[in-house]
Amino acid sequence: MAGDPNQAGPIAGVILSAGMSTRLGRPKQLLEVGGKALVAHVADAALESDLDEVIVVTGYRAGAIQAALGNRQVRHCLNRRFEEGQSTSLIAALNATTALTDAVVVLLSDQPTIEAKIIDRIVAKRRTSGAPIVMASYGDTTSHPILFGSELFDEIRAIRGDHGARDVIRRHGHEVATVNGGAVEPPPDVDTEEAYRSLLASWRS
Repeated sequence: MAGDPNQAGPIAGVILSAGMSTRLGRPKQLLEVGGKALVAHVADAALESDLDEVIVVTGYRAGAIQAALGNRQVRHCLNRRFEEGQSTSLIAALNATTALTDAVVVLLSDQPTIEAKIIDRIVAKRRTSGAPIVMASYGDTTSHPILFGSELFDEIRAIRGDHGARDVIRRHGHEVATVNGGAVEPPPDVDTEEAYRSLLASWRS
């Protein structure tokens, strides 16, 4: 089911930033490190990369997230069904792409240490191999950023609930391509106050 690398359309970055952060108890996207919100760090990495456009999916506290991103050249996509789970944000993002979009690269709004060069490796892998799924590899595991080719968009649109695209990845496991994520562990995400304190400490050091 691989795409045709000779028929390459635009590749969009999708930053998932619609959730309510129920575990943390406050919007993790808006937590600050290094003088700016976590979602702004992710947006900056995406904008510095080879992505053709960047879509930010908002829902809970959408206005505050847009304000935190200021005049960055991103496209905002409001997911009014964000309380139904992550799948609704993925579907909203896909519905915001154009018919020419070749793939999307999914990024999480609470991973501020993500680097543009990792995104670039993923984009390049799609361009050269046509793989329908490309993931970053960290030691013995794979994680975000994750690219999904347009040939899987309809399958992703059929997802329900808060499962994201894990089942799609599982079904197409034999077709997943990987790139070096540049570290032995995935970028830390911020789901708890302890994780936030750890991020602040590592950022200062």
